[in-house]
Amino acid sequence: MSEHLLDVQGLKKWFPVESGLIENLITRDKSFVRAVDGVDFHIQRGEVLGLVGESGSGKTTTGRLILRLIEPTAGQVTFDGIDVLGLPNEQMRGLRQRMQIIFQDPFASLNPRMKVGDAIGHGLVIHHMAKGHDKRDRVCQVMDQVGLKPAPVLYEKYPHQLSGGQRQRVVVARALATLPDLVIADEPIAMADVSVRAMLLELLIELKEELDLTYLFITHDLATAKYICNRIAIMYLGRIVEVGPLWDVYSDPQHPYTQALLAAVPVPDPKARRTHPMPKGEIPNPTNPPSGCRFHPRCPQAQDGCSELEPNLVEVSPGHLVACHR
Repeated sequence: MSEHLLDVQGLKKWFPVESGLIENLITRDKSFVRAVDGVDFHIQRGEVLGLVGESGSGKTTTGRLILRLIEPTAGQVTFDGIDVLGLPNEQMRGLRQRMQIIFQDPFASLNPRMKVGDAIGHGLVIHHMAKGHDKRDRVCQVMDQVGLKPAPVLYEKYPHQLSGGQRQRVVVARALATLPDLVIADEPIAMADVSVRAMLLELLIELKEELDLTYLFITHDLATAKYICNRIAIMYLGRIVEVGPLWDVYSDPQHPYTQALLAAVPVPDPKARRTHPMPKGEIPNPTNPPSGCRFHPRCPQAQDGCSELEPNLVEVSPGHLVACHR
């Protein structure tokens, strides 16, 4: 049995840009939004890999591609030795019992006309795992696990009758109801109040140990990632620019983008001053990404060759890889 529960190689997703009729007649060249453009990584059984980057870097799209919620343009995804992208739709539907996702916005991802208990137990019905009283017992059990108490009372509530923190726990419970091996947590605390975030992080850590879970933890916040992740992958404009063990990346960041992200983390000291130069401008348009290194237009350390040749991930220390010409 492989140590890698998930292997992703060369994963791409290019969304075609819709053009008008006249433009289609004038030119045959199609434009694409290169949301994910050649991503490689793996996740070992029982570990938490943090996928970190700015909004628009392709993190959420990567998570959805792994589950085939959207179909990739190219690449390979292997889950527990199974070629995910080669499965027929019916077999893929069955595999999702073992691969679940916690969506970023619980209010948008819950059916407002479905009771909380039915929403959590919907996966049990789809995968023929339980129904009737057995389903209700299983749902109440997982609600207790995530801190939704009293479960029999909250079971009958609708999403709008719950607090933001409770709704976030509902989507966590829904993901765990089918006893998955892999959970893709897409910014699972971003929509919660600051006072609730620490409790949700502690909950995710406890559930990981209790249920022997493997996480892909998607976030834009490196300060949050360090409390739960074993390894960190830094994503920029559809590509991974640095990946390595947590403390290697935090203590010795090699890529200028990683250095900038760490420099942007707030420090609880009013006298502290940022000394690291921040990247200029904003993340470029993924329809026409820069040539060479995609970060070079914003990089304070850019050199002449950075705009010409795209760097590959190179190992700089055991398990620590970086894509930078320096």
